[in-house]
Amino acid sequence: MPGEPAIIVDNLSRHFGDFKAVDRISFEVNRGEIFGFLGPNGAGKSTTIRMLNGLLLPTSGTGRVGGFDIIRENDRIKQTIGYMSQRFSLYEDLTAEENLNFFGGVYGLPVARLRERLTEVLRLVGLEDRRRQLARTLSLGLKQRLALASAIIHEPAILFLDEATSGVDPISRRNFWDLIYAMAQSGVTILVTTHYMEEAEFCDRLVLIYQGQIVARGTPRELKGEVKETILAVHPEHLDAALSLIKQLPGVAEAAVFGDGLHVAVAEPQEGERRIAEVLAAHHIALRRHIDRVRPSLEDAFIAVVQRAGEL
Repeated sequence: MPGEPAIIVDNLSRHFGDFKAVDRISFEVNRGEIFGFLGPNGAGKSTTIRMLNGLLLPTSGTGRVGGFDIIRENDRIKQTIGYMSQRFSLYEDLTAEENLNFFGGVYGLPVARLRERLTEVLRLVGLEDRRRQLARTLSLGLKQRLALASAIIHEPAILFLDEATSGVDPISRRNFWDLIYAMAQSGVTILVTTHYMEEAEFCDRLVLIYQGQIVARGTPRELKGEVKETILAVHPEHLDAALSLIKQLPGVAEAAVFGDGLHVAVAEPQEGERRIAEVLAAHHIALRRHIDRVRPSLEDAFIAVVQRAGEL
């Protein structure tokens, strides 16, 4: 229907026997939006994507993608979306150009338009000078770009990226996101699943899924507001030993590794700082720098929300 969101999900569930992989989730994705689907492995992200792609029928609930019903019109959905996963669906013994020709043919592009699109997407992803290179000889970052080009050769209005940057180096990941931003600005709707918290920051809105259920939703800024405690940045020697000690302290809501240090959530920051310093000193663990109070990160928000969901 004209004007409706690009993706509508209403009480969608998928069970495998007694296991509820996805349990009555609902959300909408606006047209031209970068929408993040964030959760740990096994949370139900990929199962949801497969239902929206028309590859897996739901146990119950409804959904629409690009105006098409995911149950009755799933074949039409497959023709109007792009899909890219972490496995990069490329033919290793074909060149970059041959891969694009193959996928363009699968989507039924006329020969003249396919020739135009091939040039357009190679320019977009920066592979014009690699068009005759075998896919298997490309670096992982370049394979990622070629996989993206293959997913958008038919000009889909909606693009699904399922852990598409997993295993790629940070520079390639940043360059990839520059491409995603450019596509969103041109009106393409993008739904991305990721376990990289810094990537989730790039999304317009997010849902957090845990054990098959949505436990929080909002903009990255709104989700950070879910953290009610003060976050202390602690940088001790012997990280694992320090983490184990700090987790046992009274007043510590949560503690986790963050970069080369720890983020510790406490209700009373002054008391928390004192207790942390004392327990580390008692066990002869030195601090590499002063304990700082920092703004909550999206990772802190995720940990806080999942912890609360686990207590329900």
